[in-house]
Amino acid sequence: MHTMGADIPMIFSRVFRFAAAVVLVATVAACGGGGGGFLGGFDNNSGVTETEYRRERFPNSGNQIEEGDGTSIFDLFRQRDDGSKVGVNRYLWNASLDVLDFLPVQSVDPYTGVITTGYGVPPGGGRAYRATVYIRDPALEARSLNVSLQTQGGQPVSASTQRAVEDAILTRARQLRVGDSRF
Repeated sequence: MHTMGADIPMIFSRVFRFAAAVVLVATVAACGGGGGGFLGGFDNNSGVTETEYRRERFPNSGNQIEEGDGTSIFDLFRQRDDGSKVGVNRYLWNASLDVLDFLPVQSVDPYTGVITTGYGVPPGGGRAYRATVYIRDPALEARSLNVSLQTQGGQPVSASTQRAVEDAILTRARQLRVGDSRF
């Protein structure tokens, strides 16, 4: 004998599973973002541009959390280039200031990587020099460093003197990096 009361839990279970599947499909479809459809996405026939639609529909777009096109959760974790990153190698920067510490610093700009000094006489030397250092890359390599030296008369120094100063800066930068890795 078959009773109707025994079938109610089984019918309720099927209806519940069907309703849960519909809700799940609707939720996934809503995450699709704007290709039209029954959930109110962007409609190309409405006479409104997609940009106007997004501004009206998503008024908080443009804030830090919603930068990017907002179609992926990974947009939250993408790095943004807002110009606040320093693109110079800190070891080369500090080594340049250490090696050229006998020269008075006129200007420094860590964002562009330029150090400009005034005239100064090196210890044990008799001739005054000035230097301009340009660190153009975050890598600790010789190609990242460009040093320009001048005498007080405005004459450039010999290539061997300039190379010796660049080598001294690179050596000091490597020493600083090794010193940091010990801690």
